[in-house]
Amino acid sequence: MDSIEIGLWVTGGMLVMVVLGMRVAFAAALAGLVGLIWIFWDKKDYEMAQLGWALTVAIKTAGQVPHGKVASQALSLIPTFILIGYLAYYAGLTRALFEAAKRWVAWVPGGLAVSTVFATAGFAAVSGASVATAAVFARIAIPEMLAVGYDKRFAAGVVAAAGTLASLIPPSAILVIYAIIVEQDVGKLLLAGFIPGVFSAFVYTGLIIGLALTVKGFGPPVTGFTWRQRFASLPPALPIFAVVIIIIFFVYNPFGGDAWGTPTEGGAIGAFIVFLMAVFRGMRWAELKDALMETAKLSVMIFTIIWGVLVYVRFLGFADLPSAFSDWITSLTYSPMTILICILLAYAVLGMFMDAIGMLLLTLPVVYPAVMALNGGEFVSAADSAFGMNGTMCAIWFGILVVKMAEFCLITPPIGLNCFVVAGVRDDISVQDVFRGVMPFFFADGVTIALLVAFPWIVLWLPSLA
Repeated sequence: MDSIEIGLWVTGGMLVMVVLGMRVAFAAALAGLVGLIWIFWDKKDYEMAQLGWALTVAIKTAGQVPHGKVASQALSLIPTFILIGYLAYYAGLTRALFEAAKRWVAWVPGGLAVSTVFATAGFAAVSGASVATAAVFARIAIPEMLAVGYDKRFAAGVVAAAGTLASLIPPSAILVIYAIIVEQDVGKLLLAGFIPGVFSAFVYTGLIIGLALTVKGFGPPVTGFTWRQRFASLPPALPIFAVVIIIIFFVYNPFGGDAWGTPTEGGAIGAFIVFLMAVFRGMRWAELKDALMETAKLSVMIFTIIWGVLVYVRFLGFADLPSAFSDWITSLTYSPMTILICILLAYAVLGMFMDAIGMLLLTLPVVYPAVMALNGGEFVSAADSAFGMNGTMCAIWFGILVVKMAEFCLITPPIGLNCFVVAGVRDDISVQDVFRGVMPFFFADGVTIALLVAFPWIVLWLPSLA
């Protein structure tokens, strides 16, 4: 049996384990270890005397992955960004952000829902975790929407969908993971996510206002705030904007010249500033302990998925499956754009059964080389060629598209993680209620993805300036 056949059998077995309910990290690690044993044993023509040798080599090869791949400076971004989010919550900055958004934009149709979208977008700019964003605003925004007469399903759906904005708006943990997998510049990818993330927020806002205008009593506006009250709401939310500015200057200096430092340093300084603000606002030791524990739990979950899947990725390299898939994709007679759309649709289906990080880690080692092989200028028009679509820019554009699909998967049944988080926070709202509430946002995400595919400059303008 050749290596590609072994790769296909092992991959099929891993997918079966995932469908049966095994965690992606453990299914991938087990499949990768078994695959490595199979590959090495196959080289010895399945001699029983060599089975122990194959087992030893496979374990040593797989054992190098957890430390060798996870001990990366770029990955140190993830816990610092997550910590910023939890510290901001315990410092009361998230409630201040929501209050400011409510006083400034709640007067529009569907005002509190629109305020929730803008507040989550602002919080996403200091927290790279969608799950944490959804959990925080499920506690803050849903009670206020229910108090003015919102349907509980739609209120929950707004929070679950708006929480996905943290996947794109920098700092984004998923974008960092994508950059490491495909070996691209973390700073440029974080920059590239900013405009698409804000664009997604405005698409959500347009959907909410449209529904409020067409459905009677759908989302009553909230009025009565004076200009004095509006301006008074800004100072408590200023630390959020300060952290955003610091991270931007550490990723990219908009005034020209070199950036102030690395994204890792920017994340660490941002976390320290939010910590000082939390202490100034009277955060107690128990709250700091909770923030640190929640950060540790989420970071460990993400890192476990990373090292587990990277064992499987190491096996894929020996099986030569990525190059075989790339050769097959490039041999198809369809246009590159058609193939790209099919790949994005496949991600939508996979997202129904896998979490976003695991899905990207499992698929990108195979899919990314194929997409890069397709890129020859066919993806963009002559007007877009100024952004240098070949090479790095193609990788950045594809990364934003894939991460946006990962956002979409966070709210799709039956595995939509944000929906489970919102339901877990609220005892009076079931998972089924949340899934019904996010249905209108499927359409909004479809529109956003279509526009990002049709107009790559939305993604590429900022990184082209760096």
